Amino acid sequence: VRTGKRGMLCWARACRLPHGALGPFAPSFSRVPVALSSSSGQREVKPRPLPLSYRLLDGDTTLPAIVFLHGLFGSKTNFNSIAKALAQQTSRRVLTVDARNHGDSPHSPDASYEAMCQDLQSLLPQLGLGPCAIIGHSMGGKTAMLLALQRDMDVRQFLLTNLVEVDGRFRWRVNLGALAEHLDKIMNFPPQQESYSGPALFLLGGNSQYVCPSHHSEIRRLFPGARIQTVPNAGHWVHADCPQDFMAAVQGFLV
Repeated sequence: VRTGKRGMLCWARACRLPHGALGPFAPSFSRVPVALSSSSGQREVKPRPLPLSYRLLDGDTTLPAIVFLHGLFGSKTNFNSIAKALAQQTSRRVLTVDARNHGDSPHSPDASYEAMCQDLQSLLPQLGLGPCAIIGHSMGGKTAMLLALQRDMDVRQFLLTNLVEVDGRFRWRVNLGALAEHLDKIMNFPPQQESYSGPALFLLGGNSQYVCPSHHSEIRRLFPGARIQTVPNAGHWVHADCPQDFMAAVQGFLV
């Protein structure tokens, strides 16, 4: 998603975890921060942002940065090779981020897209990343979509909220309980009436069935400036199946 004047880039797919997909591997444990959320009264409380784990590659600060958002069960390391290549080839700053409940980022019972967007709205200005191109895969693509749809183009400052409480203890690296509870929400996308008028690229894998032709009309309703592009020999993981085609499409969109 390009959140500046020039627009956005994302690709979105529904996430499916086949039965037995995790295989026979034994679980591993590590100490990770856990955010405890609380509310008072009957009012709905806006999600509090979490301090996400990230890696920022240096580049030209006069150019919009590139931000990568991984998919369900992924982490910021999924884009290591592509992030380094784009940083070298475009001279831009490139940020990779662990979503809440993933990788090295804190855990929280709230695994909604609204909460994931709030995390980014807090992190990006802290890093001095104003207008930027946000590239999301699957769950990350939906986060990028909602972030663009919620953004007021006249507002350049994100509001920072209170620091989260952190209670370090042994937990699953992936917050399986919260993700399982919210899996139906992750598989869908929050209903939206507003549209995003900036340019957008939806990059699809030719061998993937996650985005169907029947979805195109809704994509174009929400993103009237969208270009829908297919990489012929790629599956759901476009950037992994055809990295050169992926990078060519990204760089073509950024021009």
